[in-house]
Amino acid sequence: MSEGPRHRLHGGRRHRTAWVSGGIAALVVVAGVGAAWRLHAGPWSRTSAHATEALTRSGTGVPGAGGSAAGAPGGTPSVGAAMTVAAISPGSGASGVTGTSPISVTFSDRLAAGSPDPTVSPAIPGTWALAGTHTLTFTPTGAFLPYTPVVVTVPGGPSGERAVDGARLARPVTDQFTVGAGSTLRLQQLLSLLDYSPLAWTPTGPAVAATDTVAQQQAIFSPPTGAFAWSQTTWPASLTGLWQPGSYNVFTTGLVMEFQADHGLKVDGTPDLGLWNDLLSALAAGQVNTGGYDYAVASKVLPENLTIWHDGQVVFHSLANTGIPQTPTDDGTFPVYARYRNQIMRGTNPNGTPYADPVQFVAYFHGGNAVHYIPRASYGFPQSLGCVELPLAAAAQAWSYLAYGTLVTVTG
Repeated sequence: MSEGPRHRLHGGRRHRTAWVSGGIAALVVVAGVGAAWRLHAGPWSRTSAHATEALTRSGTGVPGAGGSAAGAPGGTPSVGAAMTVAAISPGSGASGVTGTSPISVTFSDRLAAGSPDPTVSPAIPGTWALAGTHTLTFTPTGAFLPYTPVVVTVPGGPSGERAVDGARLARPVTDQFTVGAGSTLRLQQLLSLLDYSPLAWTPTGPAVAATDTVAQQQAIFSPPTGAFAWSQTTWPASLTGLWQPGSYNVFTTGLVMEFQADHGLKVDGTPDLGLWNDLLSALAAGQVNTGGYDYAVASKVLPENLTIWHDGQVVFHSLANTGIPQTPTDDGTFPVYARYRNQIMRGTNPNGTPYADPVQFVAYFHGGNAVHYIPRASYGFPQSLGCVELPLAAAAQAWSYLAYGTLVTVTG
């Protein structure tokens, strides 16, 4: 959607902040990655269990929260041989772990009552429970964001874990694993909800509230059901044919790059912890894209030309030059990855001589190929070394639409 004159932020998109009714989510810095979700959890709950080994502890894995493992009745335990950690799951160094996976710590001995719980960092809401007599399991009620490095620390020493016979864990034990990628389908849903996509997404079941931290985290790994629909039906088939729900192809890469540029992230089209963090933060704050969606097609059919669509309507059309036979412009669809108002473009001519050409309104989309202005006596046929060349006034107009992530299709 566009309201009033367009201007560009980072990726060339105009934005305004639309506040979602129901309040603004508080954002804090988590794990050193920008603004993030504040994870709220209630106090740890304790229950006594003298006749059963199954005892549940609730909390976030925060150090000093206390423990409640079942075991022998009160009193000072005798000192026995040192106990050990037999296994931790997920194992140390594991990657690709689902963000909602439980965490288990298994000990060599039966745990005593009052043994402290292990800690999880970063902390998220969840419940520790004793399974059997030797294993503690943490079940998240929220979820770790994709690509989060998670550290599990089992307390040792005088105030650490102890067995019913008095044996203690001599020193703390740590384990680290990394959460894997989130759902591409959920990524596409969020980009649609934030108006970065030319497709609208509508849930077919219960909607996930934008400010519901726990539900939004869980939805990253278990997306809600819904339907996508093109916001406009006038897009060319070269664009609509690229759309694949749940597939991370060039279409979704372009959407991600546009979002990354607008939010000051590294513009490479690669999902990471920062991307997911900022997506959820923007959703909670109602910060949506108001620059619309752009798409360009460079046709090598004579006379060569460049056409640009904005929100489904043709807003630009001009004669253009593409590559000569020795250095053709590659067919395909590519996202704009770099933009310059002015530049000295350097390279080597087919005959081996160097060139250094001053160019303007430059938008790179594939390797060294860019849409830009360069003076020519005429336009409409192959003259470049692979770029898409435009007259000055046309290049200035096209550049305002060729933001980071804008897809450029070369055909013909």
